[in-house]
Amino acid sequence: MVDKHSFGVDPITCHAFNSNRTELALSLNNSEVKIYNKGGAKGWNETASLTEHGQRVTGIDWAPKSNRIVTCGADRNAYVWTLQSGQWKPHLVILRINRAATCVQWSPNETKFAVGSSARLISICYFEEENNWWVSKHIKKPIRSTVTCIDWHPNSILLAAGSSDFKARVFSAYIKEIESKPTATAWGAKMPFQSLMAEFSNGGGGWVHGISFSPSGDKLAWVGHDSSVSVADAANGNRLSVVKGNFLPFMSVTWVTENSLVTGDNGGQLTFINDLDIPDEKGESTMSQVSVFEGTKDNCTKFTTSGVDGSLIIWNFKSLEKSISGLRIA
Repeated sequence: MVDKHSFGVDPITCHAFNSNRTELALSLNNSEVKIYNKGGAKGWNETASLTEHGQRVTGIDWAPKSNRIVTCGADRNAYVWTLQSGQWKPHLVILRINRAATCVQWSPNETKFAVGSSARLISICYFEEENNWWVSKHIKKPIRSTVTCIDWHPNSILLAAGSSDFKARVFSAYIKEIESKPTATAWGAKMPFQSLMAEFSNGGGGWVHGISFSPSGDKLAWVGHDSSVSVADAANGNRLSVVKGNFLPFMSVTWVTENSLVTGDNGGQLTFINDLDIPDEKGESTMSQVSVFEGTKDNCTKFTTSGVDGSLIIWNFKSLEKSISGLRIA
């Protein structure tokens, strides 16, 4: 049911796989990003170390089509890494922030990426061909605290963000310089850059630690420090459903079908949520990240979690679902 890989005793802060899952990038709570190649049935061999960051790396994302890696860190910088002649070459991104970057993610079409920060803003970054550099535009209002998590809508225009001001929000990240005018979605029709499309308060008032659009983009899920799981349905008037349990804080969330979620909490519990019923199974340690590994958000067959024990676990979703079927929390 699980395939566990150990990378030492230091916490895994963040991780990302390449498109065919034969390579892995991760950071062990320091300023380096290690690149691994799958060397055997269960082993991973280190092939490169990306050392451009001056402080702790806080986010990694690996673009599946272009094979570019983007990283961000507490040093207030982001880098786009491209593989040239067998070497990973960094390209500095002009974020224009005065506090730590906290999270990063490529848009689905890979023409831009978003970086959350402690500067109470989000940098939307795109490449200017004429100047040969990555530049950014800022989404600021009404963010009042650190941006802790982000996720792109499937249309590569809308961006969801969670923050430590207890809010989950949906913004427009439309860049007219590089994109055609977007079509209407369930979240709205007019989408000029940095428009606030929706705003929700989190459960009982905790920080938002993880956020994720559903495969269709019509639903938004987020998890918080108050052990809550929330889902907003834009196609039904932003109808909000919230479930809270006797858990430690949830840290990350992803969809595995249009109506199902997987979350990881601060006590190492793995939780399957189906129609907001919450069964659970013991995991290993505090989970820092949960991500789709095999399949898509619409039909996930395997997913990964990484944790503070230095382990990365690949979970077989179908086996896990079968083993916990029938469990319910009243």
